[in-house]
Amino acid sequence: QVQLVESGGGLVQAGGSLTLSCTASGSLVSNLVMGWHRQAPGKQRELVARITSGGSTNYGDSVKGRFTISRDNTKNTIFLQMNSLKPEDTAVYYCNAGYWPLSPSDRRGYWGQGTQVTVSS
Repeated sequence: QVQLVESGGGLVQAGGSLTLSCTASGSLVSNLVMGWHRQAPGKQRELVARITSGGSTNYGDSVKGRFTISRDNTKNTIFLQMNSLKPEDTAVYYCNAGYWPLSPSDRRGYWGQGTQVTVSS
């Protein structure tokens, strides 16, 4: 069993920055792909970024060049540095851990409770 605890959400003005963190507990966490998805009201959950145990990263098209995902395997923690935030980045951000490609429909995955990010214009 894997448990994920997120922190770092909040309210920020457009153009600002936020950093989210997610700490995982449980066995074999270091072998899992970890990442962030987000879901805005009325929209489907979408991939923000993912990172493998070896450090390979992928990003959703809407955040490329603005967001950076990183991972500290010694602490089973991932981070999402979000820069140049836009109002359309407003959503609940969910940390998740599982297997490539970390699809939201993969029932083998684990999810955090979500953290709200609100970007004001």
